[in-house]
Amino acid sequence: MYEDSISSQHSADSDSLARYLGNTIRDLRQKHGLTIAEVAEKSGISRGMLSKIENALTATSLETLVKIANALGVSMATLFRHYNPPEGGAQLIKQGQGMEVVRRGTKSGHTYHLLSYNQGPNKYFEPFLISMDDASEVFPTFEHPGIEFIYMLQGKLDYRHGQKTYLLEPGDSLTFVGDIPHGPERLIELPIRFLAIIHYPASNLQD
Repeated sequence: MYEDSISSQHSADSDSLARYLGNTIRDLRQKHGLTIAEVAEKSGISRGMLSKIENALTATSLETLVKIANALGVSMATLFRHYNPPEGGAQLIKQGQGMEVVRRGTKSGHTYHLLSYNQGPNKYFEPFLISMDDASEVFPTFEHPGIEFIYMLQGKLDYRHGQKTYLLEPGDSLTFVGDIPHGPERLIELPIRFLAIIHYPASNLQD
């Protein structure tokens, strides 16, 4: 029973690969404006065989695939590029749907929206969209491991890192080590919006 199951799965995989290769070869041939006869002549195989390959009616050898790829002017890697690709791990956060988080010392006029949620035991980076609209707010300083990157989207502010302050305007960016005290010093032009991306070092990751 177990061997029958393996044989059935192998057959299904072979059929799937044959269909994929047939469709890929046909699409590439048509994309290059070639007929079956032209590709058959260039590759040195019969038109009937090429037609069967395109329609997944027969299995084909690696040697034949190399000839077909050469006739189409593509690499073998191109033939297999979209076959059984690994599942992606992309995470889409629509506008306004970032999770709002509260950081120590912040008030209602200072909001953080987390744009990517950690889905595993290790935290590699955190991207925030930060909005400020209260010029009277007193801001705390922050310290954390890793590197932080800030990109200004709107408004104008002085940002302190250690003993220095930096004027940030739309289009400006600032990169710094996170374990030195840092944070907004003075809001100059409201409203203010900027991206802050924290990249954590490998030593901060859990095993």
